[in-house]
Amino acid sequence: MADTAARTMIRTRGRRAYAAFGGSRTGRRHPLVATAMVLPLAALLVVVFGGWEAVVTQASSVGVMLGR
Repeated sequence: MADTAARTMIRTRGRRAYAAFGGSRTGRRHPLVATAMVLPLAALLVVVFGGWEAVVTQASSVGVMLGR
């Protein structure tokens, strides 16, 4: 607990540096932009972990756990 002040100062400096480069963003990302960012990673995971059948199996398992 004694190190919390030091960590807070480091985080504050990082935020100031981010804001200095025009990084203070407000609002939300457009859904199409978010989708375009996620699709390459999703395609990679589908290839690495065994294709569409594994994805469908996992999705159906999650659906059952959620009660749908």
